[in-house]
Amino acid sequence: MTTTTELCLAFDDVRAKDIGAVGGKNASLAEMTQTLVPKGIRVPPGFAVTSTAYWRFLDASSLRGPITAHLADWKAGKKTLHEAGHAIRHLLRAAPIPADVEAAIVSSYRALAARCGNPRLSVAVRSSATAEDLPEASFAGQQESFLNVVGEADVVQSWRQCVASLFTDRAIAYRDENRFDHMKVALSVGVQKLARSDTGAAGVIFTIDTETGFPDVVLITGAFGLGENVVKGSVNPDEILLYKPFLRDPARRPILRTHVGEKERTMVLARGGSATTKNIDTPEEKRRRLCITDDEALQLGRWAVQIEDEITARRGQKTPMDIEWAKDGEDGQLYIVQARPETVQSRKAPTVVSFALDKAASKAGVLCTGRSVGAAIAAAKACVIGSVADLERFVPGSILVAESTDPDWVPAMRVAAGIVTAHGGRTCHAAIVSRELGIPAIVGAEGATTAVKDGAIITMDCAGGEDGVVYDGALPFTKSETVLDEIPKTATKVMINLADPASALSHWRLPTDGVGLARIEFIITDDIGVHPMALIHPERVTDEATRAAIAKRTHGYRNGSDFFVERLARGVSMIAAAQYPRPVVVRMSDFKSNEYAGLLGGRDFELVEENPMIGFRGASRYHSPRYKEGFLLECAAIKKVREEIGLDNVIVMIPFCRTLDEADRVLATMKEAGLERGKNGLKVYVMCEIPANVILAEDFAARFDGFSIGSNDLTQLTLGVDRDSELLASTFDERNPAVMRLIKDVIHRAHAVGATVGICGQAPSDHEDFAAFLVEEGIDSISLNPDTFLKTRRRIAVAEQARQKKSP
Repeated sequence: MTTTTELCLAFDDVRAKDIGAVGGKNASLAEMTQTLVPKGIRVPPGFAVTSTAYWRFLDASSLRGPITAHLADWKAGKKTLHEAGHAIRHLLRAAPIPADVEAAIVSSYRALAARCGNPRLSVAVRSSATAEDLPEASFAGQQESFLNVVGEADVVQSWRQCVASLFTDRAIAYRDENRFDHMKVALSVGVQKLARSDTGAAGVIFTIDTETGFPDVVLITGAFGLGENVVKGSVNPDEILLYKPFLRDPARRPILRTHVGEKERTMVLARGGSATTKNIDTPEEKRRRLCITDDEALQLGRWAVQIEDEITARRGQKTPMDIEWAKDGEDGQLYIVQARPETVQSRKAPTVVSFALDKAASKAGVLCTGRSVGAAIAAAKACVIGSVADLERFVPGSILVAESTDPDWVPAMRVAAGIVTAHGGRTCHAAIVSRELGIPAIVGAEGATTAVKDGAIITMDCAGGEDGVVYDGALPFTKSETVLDEIPKTATKVMINLADPASALSHWRLPTDGVGLARIEFIITDDIGVHPMALIHPERVTDEATRAAIAKRTHGYRNGSDFFVERLARGVSMIAAAQYPRPVVVRMSDFKSNEYAGLLGGRDFELVEENPMIGFRGASRYHSPRYKEGFLLECAAIKKVREEIGLDNVIVMIPFCRTLDEADRVLATMKEAGLERGKNGLKVYVMCEIPANVILAEDFAARFDGFSIGSNDLTQLTLGVDRDSELLASTFDERNPAVMRLIKDVIHRAHAVGATVGICGQAPSDHEDFAAFLVEEGIDSISLNPDTFLKTRRRIAVAEQARQKKSP
């Protein structure tokens, strides 16, 4: 007879030497219980039924031989996998449980129930295989787990069901593929107090960006009810992204982005028996809001950082984590219920792999959209599968389209070109497995199984940021891969231009010197969508339907101004965080009047201009009574980014500043908003895109810290050519001697008075000789679109070498 302590160990009593007995999952829970609970992180108590109990169970009924025989028959082709697995599971479910094993489980459950003050304590019973959650075995979820298990008898039987699940068809196939000896893999089972998230919320946390591998964020996903819906991907969850380095400072609130998911269903405990749950429809009011508050998200983020720091210190190497959390609806407290190392992005080689869809794709039919996973593109025949029972008709090499997936779908997923699911978020089963397999996926693509026809050729694009798109037909695309060590270093700062916050993290591996141009127009158009003045003065919006649309968009905010400031601040923060502490130059809004008019409510605040390109735009708006209030909101957003969130790498840039008086008025307005040049390290640049900026270079340099050349507008206004005119396209050329002389002039005159000069136009990417000209004149920085960064950086390196050879 074995002793109780050999068969069951309270999480408080598990030691490092016990990992072989309790498995990776239970070892992590025990480690958190012992090291993190004293530091204020709440972890529900529990115990592990050890692998010793598993072997005791097998040996008491002499099951090792029969199990081995069934597996041998399968390998020899005498039985199918399903037949062998079914036979083994029948043996495990029919064999008597040894008395000492049952007594140890009952005794440990009673002790846990007594500790929690409830003799019929509801617990979660989860499998923890001795080969699970290890770096070389990263497909968790192969075995079963049970929620809402109540009472001694049901805990014992749930343990048996977990043991039997060690030989599900998927688990057998997985071990065989990964060359694990079936008879050397044992099962431990964790029994843990159930956090009552059925009346609260639950979800998953990653301490790394799951798509790009960017290490400095914490991603939280969640939904109302028990966490199984989030893990399995049966709902589209909320997402909250936090900037990890600033979470260690309790004074900061580094929330970079929030996304409200549909959260269509809520998993709750069902009446009528143990281990039963059910899904109910989530009320509409709850669907429209996040399942946790900002303060709760920050608390979870700080816990996640503590956990990562603790595991990193113990392992001696950086260890991003995959964590499950729950909010108990009864006591209102947050809990960490599982934690394991992340095993996909953290192990990727430092290379830059990029996919690009042919521009003709924009004209192709869009079938559905969702959350992108994998930053890749795939084109193949669609195979729409309704349920796991239909998987036998899946065609290898096709794109799997389904409502959602679970571990039973993995055999088909392994041979798929891509995966599209109607439900799920970026931490659901389909997303996790697709990352493991290295194939693209689009999850939460509502209506995908009806929008995509079985057998149709489709293209799935996951390379454009957070939003994945499924197109009709096979569209051409390119793929490139660069080893970072092969990218040359340059004395000239080489930066990138960014507009879309959703794609900001995609470029973190590029060896940039920062962002030379971050346009906020994209954020205003896509994330806000409303004219700033219409948000400040909704009473002046004349159209009733427009007023209703604005009210719907700003639902949940105190007023329209708060909506604008928070959305803009979080968009800018995404871009700034991706490059921190490298500089990020944020250009304030430069919409033309016709572009502003296209925003909701815009027509009530914009005049019709004959030539908006040289009309009421840029700096002229910022101090004008027609827009000053809107500009103050832009300033409030930048102030929030720099001072509340803490991303002080943001530099403000003023576009289209025509006169010195205009410059003084804009700087005075910024100071009024709490953004004063030089205070708290704030730098302010000006776009050099008007000949007057060059002619009065020293005077503008006295007011600003630097110039950024906008070669498109400078060319347009120097040559008197409408840059959008097809008739004059051949005349529009940044390499015109007049334009190049102005650029040379401003570089040398600005340097003479201590101001920096960069360029953020397309010309250095399009023309090799133009990049060489800029280097020859000593420009400080060149900012490029991400798709031309690598090519142009190599050109700059060559130009610098040529310049050095010329120098005496």
